[in-house]
Amino acid sequence: MEKDPICNMDVDENEALTTESDGKVYYFCSEGCRDKFLKEKTCKLPCTSYDLIIVGGGPGGLTAAVYAATLKMDAFLITRDLGGQAIDSTKIENYMGYDFITGPELIGKFQYQLIHSRYIDHLMSDVEKIEPVKDGFSVTTSELKRYFAKTLIIATGMSRRRLKVPGEEEFQRKGVFYGNIQDLPFMQGEDAAVIGGGNSALQIVENLHTVAENIYLVSDSELKADPVIVERVNRFKNLKRYEGYKVTQFTGENTLSGISIRKKAKEEIFDLPVKGVFIAIGLQPNSSLVSQLSDLNEKGEIVINPDCSTSFQGIFAVGDVTNAFGKRIIIASGEGAKAALAARQYILNLGKK
Repeated sequence: MEKDPICNMDVDENEALTTESDGKVYYFCSEGCRDKFLKEKTCKLPCTSYDLIIVGGGPGGLTAAVYAATLKMDAFLITRDLGGQAIDSTKIENYMGYDFITGPELIGKFQYQLIHSRYIDHLMSDVEKIEPVKDGFSVTTSELKRYFAKTLIIATGMSRRRLKVPGEEEFQRKGVFYGNIQDLPFMQGEDAAVIGGGNSALQIVENLHTVAENIYLVSDSELKADPVIVERVNRFKNLKRYEGYKVTQFTGENTLSGISIRKKAKEEIFDLPVKGVFIAIGLQPNSSLVSQLSDLNEKGEIVINPDCSTSFQGIFAVGDVTNAFGKRIIIASGEGAKAALAARQYILNLGKK
C-alpha cells in the first residue's frame, strides 16, 4: 500500500492514479487529489482556507460532503477514517434502495461517490482543536496543521463504551473484543459471551451462532433490540440468555478463560467459561471538540435545531454525536444532507451581510 500525499489515504499502487515529479512516482486515490497535487506543485501554496469544513467521515459526514460537492461549495472533509461505526455493521436492513447491505459495502459506495463522483478536498487525520476566530473557525489537526473555515459541520459520531470492570483492559485483544467482525474466526468451536442487549449485541450473536459452540448473552436489563432481531436469535439452540445480570470480572492467565457475572440486586456470583467476549453496551458521543462552544445535553450529545444548527453560530452537527432522535445510518445520512443545505444557506447569508 502507498499513501496519497494529499489526503493521506492508503491506496493500492496497482489501482491508484499516479504522476511523476522530480524523479519520484506519487500515488493518488482520485483525479481530484492528483489535480490538487499538481496545482500545489505549480503555485507552491497549499489550500488551507475553506467556506466549510466537515469533521468526521461516518454516514452523516460523508453524505454532507457529497451534498457540499453537489452544491459546489468550497468544502473540506477531515476524518480519521471513512465509515465510522457503520463499517462494523454486518447487516444493514431497509436502508433505502436495499433490503439488505453490509456496512463495508455501503461505506464503499459512499467512498466512491466522495472521491470519484462528487469529489471534495479531504484529509485522513484527527482534529485535535477547534477555536473561534475572526469570521470563522480555526481547525488544528494531529499533524499540527491549521485550517480556516467560515462554518463547520461536526459529524464525529460515537465511540464504544467500556464495562470498566477488573480484567477488561488486561485481556483486550486477548479474548475481549468490541464488536469487531474480523475477530469471529477466533471463536471457532469455542464458547463465547456477548455483553449487551441492543441491536449491535444481537447482530454479533447472529454472526457467532454458526461459529461458536455455545453463546452466553449477558444484559443488565431486558433486551432492547428490534423485536424482529430478538425473534431471530431466540431460535438459536446454542444461545443462553442472562437478562438482568452484570459482569463483575474477566479472568484468565495469558488469555481470557472466563467471566464472572452477578444477578442485579443479588450477592451470588457465578462463572461462565468462555474464550472470547464481545462487548456491545452502547456508545458515547464524541462531542469534546465543541463541548466548550455548543450546548450539550445530559448524555453529552450536541443539541441541534431542526436545521442541524447548534447554539454556537456557524457550527452545525449531524448523526450520532447529536441529540437527533434515532441512532440509525439512514437518519445520520439524512441529517448530513440537511446540514450541508443549511451550511450553504449560512454562507449565502454571510455574503449578504
